[in-house]
Amino acid sequence: FRYKKVKSTMSAPNPSSTGLFINGQRETGQDVRIGNVTAALAVANIVKSSLGPVGLDKMLVDDIGDVLITNDGATILKSLEVEHPAARVLVDLANLQDQEVGDGTTSVVIIAAELLRRGNDLVKNGIHPTTIISGYRAALKAAVAYIKREMVV
Repeated sequence: FRYKKVKSTMSAPNPSSTGLFINGQRETGQDVRIGNVTAALAVANIVKSSLGPVGLDKMLVDDIGDVLITNDGATILKSLEVEHPAARVLVDLANLQDQEVGDGTTSVVIIAAELLRRGNDLVKNGIHPTTIISGYRAALKAAVAYIKREMVV
């Protein structure tokens, strides 16, 4: 018997070639979409009850025990430690709304989460995501045209 000497190295596989990362798992398709919508709805549900003039206050307690009572959506969302990428997008959207306008953070989060939920329902009914996005874009154009036509600025 002859044994061929093979040089061996101990290294992790290249993530770009396998698509997997160390101790990670790749998810695609419906599972990712459902996870994203669920995370967005969870963020929206946190701030939903604080919406409007009769909105409920939230009592927030940080790591060292300081208590903050507020019904401001921006303050609530800034206090959250959000790790999920889709939920993080909603928090960033609320922060941008707060910076640009100074109001409407809760409404923006609720509307965005609802658009995601309704879009997910349409995908479940067999409508292609590209068609849904095209419909959302058409609705945006119609809404902007209506505002320009009817609102006095």
